[in-house]
Amino acid sequence: MPETRAGLFETLRRDGGFDVVVVGGGINGIGVFRDLALQGLRVLLVERQDFCSGCSAAPSRMIHGGLRYLENGEFDLVRESLRERDALLRNAPHLVHPLATTIPITSVWSGLLNGVGNFLGRASRPADRGAVTVKVGLSIYDWVSRKHRALPKHRFLGARETFRRWPELNPQVRFSAVYHDAWISHPERLGLELILDTHRLADRAVALNYAEISPDGSGFVVTDRETGNRYPLTTRAVVNATGAWVDDSLAGLVDRVEAPERLVSGTKGSHLVIDSRQLHDALDGHMLYFGNSDGRVCIVFGYLGKVLAGSTDIKVDRAERVRCDADECAYILESLRLIYPAIEVSADHVVFSYSGIRPLPTSDHHLPGRITRGHFVRRIDAAVPHFCMVGGKWTTFRSFAEHTADEVLAELGRPRTTGTMDLAIGGGKGYAGAALMESELVRSFGVTAQRAAYLVGVYGTRAAEVMAFCGARPDDQPLGDGIELTAAEVGFLARSELTVRLDDLILRRTSLAITGTVDTGLIEAVASVAGDELGWDESRVRAEIEQLVADLERYHGVGRDTLDRRLNERNATCG
Repeated sequence: MPETRAGLFETLRRDGGFDVVVVGGGINGIGVFRDLALQGLRVLLVERQDFCSGCSAAPSRMIHGGLRYLENGEFDLVRESLRERDALLRNAPHLVHPLATTIPITSVWSGLLNGVGNFLGRASRPADRGAVTVKVGLSIYDWVSRKHRALPKHRFLGARETFRRWPELNPQVRFSAVYHDAWISHPERLGLELILDTHRLADRAVALNYAEISPDGSGFVVTDRETGNRYPLTTRAVVNATGAWVDDSLAGLVDRVEAPERLVSGTKGSHLVIDSRQLHDALDGHMLYFGNSDGRVCIVFGYLGKVLAGSTDIKVDRAERVRCDADECAYILESLRLIYPAIEVSADHVVFSYSGIRPLPTSDHHLPGRITRGHFVRRIDAAVPHFCMVGGKWTTFRSFAEHTADEVLAELGRPRTTGTMDLAIGGGKGYAGAALMESELVRSFGVTAQRAAYLVGVYGTRAAEVMAFCGARPDDQPLGDGIELTAAEVGFLARSELTVRLDDLILRRTSLAITGTVDTGLIEAVASVAGDELGWDESRVRAEIEQLVADLERYHGVGRDTLDRRLNERNATCG
């Protein structure tokens, strides 16, 4: 399979016949693309923007069993989520890590009747969860995962032990409960690794970003949004994995006489990334999982040296790109004051924000938090049958993909020949433990221990491939003081990871933006390297920079003045 995007389009030009076309390159679409391709089918994935750039770029960075889903009586979803969480811990250990989680508790009985009402389908506004409610929930959580337990069982702590570990917690806390789930460091990179794996394992599979598909006579046509070139194709089935956009995209692909029912009615979820050493240290390596004043569950945990906090859950009327609004920022910051009233955290500490629309099934429930996070497939009759993926979440992408693939295989009369439950992902293949791999990088390539740890944490076993590329380049030097990313590494990402635009590198291939590291100088440096690798002229370089800066301000709360200030601070530190 060609390693370049141009080569992939050339493959499409030579042969436009596919068994299945997957529309949508978020994590669910990527998952079903991989699964179907591994069954020996010729599969095409078409994504209008970059891979994992929509809702899949805006998760809480948690890989979890869904403790809250127990309140809705969704035992099967919890069981599925816990199984998939443990599979990701095995298959992508460079990106998915155990996460100790603590629930601060201020009462004994609160929320018990509310929980029973939810379980019986008589949902009411969420209430604070007392010790008994939490104990029941965590006991069920442990029981569901009892057969193949990968993480420790929960335990309760009294006030003395709780405040010994977390002395700055709200004094009203009377107990705490500790259990384990997982977190993902670079979700967009995991999606990308799935694509690269599929190209390697299934040489007839093709995944295209910045491309559009539309009907064309009895078939379809794919348009390269970069060049405008059009490529006719045929397929026996279409999987619609466009998430919150599933209804809109379906209307553009299928002529339907009757007025269609809407499949997706999403909610908006926003998160903040906060630079506060006091808050980071107060968490003591744990995530805090707690109820806000309105009963909604909120989270806060240390993330790549900063603190990630969220989230909101607001019903939306239509699918569109969204941002964290000022009232949402205030809501999240206020939630932190409930658990750490003595720690001052303000909007000035926020270095990045992001928001996405959860593609939830259509529901008339007045409480967004009570809408199921489960998933299903809806088949739409047409000249070419369409299979719409509705719902789902990051943790369960593999099982949702498997479910969808099975329905498509049945439609095509093809048997399943392999599974993905135990299939390593990207740099998780051959993973021998971080310490051993870091030592090998130091020995083989002469890098510092700090850089070796960074490389293993981002690329896993692919770190040696990255360093083999970088070692042959004269520019394998950090882009700035205290920054591990090098110019040669940017060249690797631009050349080897289907990069098209500057924001692919700043927002998704690296963590420069989300960690609050990006500044004016780094944007210029990355753009210069990317331009050399991708053949951009000076006007294209300037246009890419301007578009990125505009997007950072509009969608992530990082304005040009902030980028300039960061550069000045970095220069002052270096000086």
